[in-house]
Amino acid sequence: MKNIEDYLFWRLAHFFIYDKEYRIIQLSQNQKELWLEKRENKHAQIIRLLRHDLDWSNWMQQDIERTAANGEGIRKQITRSELNVYNIYVSAYPPVDDYEFRIEQPYVHPVSKKTNVMSTIIDNTTYQQKIHQLTALFGSPMVISDESLGNVEEMEQLRKEALTTAVHREKKERALFDFGKPLFTYIFMAAQILMFIVLEIFGGSTSSAILIKFGAKFNPLILEGEWWRFITPMFLHIGFAHLAMNTLALFYVGTAVERIFGRLRFLFIYIIAGFGGTLASFIFSPNISAGASGAIFGCFGALLYFGMIYPKLFFRTMGLNIFIVLAINLAFGYTVPGIDNAGHIGGLIGGFLATGIVHFPKKKKLVLQSMFLGITLLASSLLIQYGFTHPEAVLDETSILMMSQEYMEEADYDKAYKMLSEVKEEEGLSAQYYFLLSYTEIKLGKLNDAEDSLLKAIELEPSFHEAHYNLALIYLEHGEVEKAKEQASKAVELDPDNKEYSNLLNQIK
Repeated sequence: MKNIEDYLFWRLAHFFIYDKEYRIIQLSQNQKELWLEKRENKHAQIIRLLRHDLDWSNWMQQDIERTAANGEGIRKQITRSELNVYNIYVSAYPPVDDYEFRIEQPYVHPVSKKTNVMSTIIDNTTYQQKIHQLTALFGSPMVISDESLGNVEEMEQLRKEALTTAVHREKKERALFDFGKPLFTYIFMAAQILMFIVLEIFGGSTSSAILIKFGAKFNPLILEGEWWRFITPMFLHIGFAHLAMNTLALFYVGTAVERIFGRLRFLFIYIIAGFGGTLASFIFSPNISAGASGAIFGCFGALLYFGMIYPKLFFRTMGLNIFIVLAINLAFGYTVPGIDNAGHIGGLIGGFLATGIVHFPKKKKLVLQSMFLGITLLASSLLIQYGFTHPEAVLDETSILMMSQEYMEEADYDKAYKMLSEVKEEEGLSAQYYFLLSYTEIKLGKLNDAEDSLLKAIELEPSFHEAHYNLALIYLEHGEVEKAKEQASKAVELDPDNKEYSNLLNQIK
């Protein structure tokens, strides 16, 4: 026995699922109503197929309104600004009363005005014309021969093939998101929590000295050969809030990346992204820095690579959310002081490049992977070479003063002088800088240079009484008693309670 309408229903379903790659989002229990989705098709993101023999157009109008309400729910769920639903009725006959005016124009959701339902009826008498119009609208023809029309066996074959294709495609997509179970994500989370406890025990995670001691990114020490500081900062955090935010972010984005790419690939991506973040911070931010943010941004880079390879799946599942989160974090980094956005961007790029090197599990693209490897090695080597050949570009006064004071405490005046001298020609240096430089010059017997440095310090800060005192000592050493007396008097005037200053002045008098 032939059933023309059921055959047409499954022939259309097969066309949309098999040929046009729509996916099933809902199938009624009696398999008479089918909702399909393909967000890339702007003209019909949703297709609704209904096998129902229409009688009165009033019922059809009510059904169109229900369809618009369901479509509006889908629009909100997938966060679309506008949704177009193509509503297809497969019926033995059209409604017995006047109905054309109800489907001449799309029905617009009365509240949101953002969901549009375009309806059409395919029946026994006009199916060839309607199917021709429908398939032309979707860009490829669908031919139905009179011999196959209503063939039950062929209809059953179409139904099975359509449903099997949809299930197989969904399983294939799900497999991309569930290749491996997270392991290294939890190890990295535990490592950064453990290191936070260690920092707190030894003096506090907000102490610059403690952070430097345990491996924070500190450009002066990197320039002296402590290469491990390109990696160790990703395990250290500055304060509990910093640790909590990064640990939570790692839990969500790290597990997602590890599930998609597998454990070893994730390990490689995370380490290279952390290195990339620290390298970018080394070049573009001279401040002390620490944290897993660069590596976490690298995980976002891995998801962007996923989007490059599987753009349709990416934008259908997580693409919009990824871009929103990235935009918020980068904007936050540019507007809030103290955030190392260079490290974030470096980590993002590093994670993207690292993912291109390893690609996806059980898949190879040797040319593409080789290209990403070459770009990564070339960019890393050029940035490292630039940093080490232009130390003045990667150092700031604060880090130089901090490191030179450390050397002075160790009585290593040669190293302190060398470090201070590397930025001697820079503009905008402080009086404190020139004072420390003069101190190393005095210790190394460069009294004339020390005199010039102290005069610059006093010029920048006339109330710098220590500079006046040291300058008096140099003048006394040179036998310039009047000048020594003048500077010693100034030091006493600025700090009258300092016995050392008054003793020197009395000695000169």
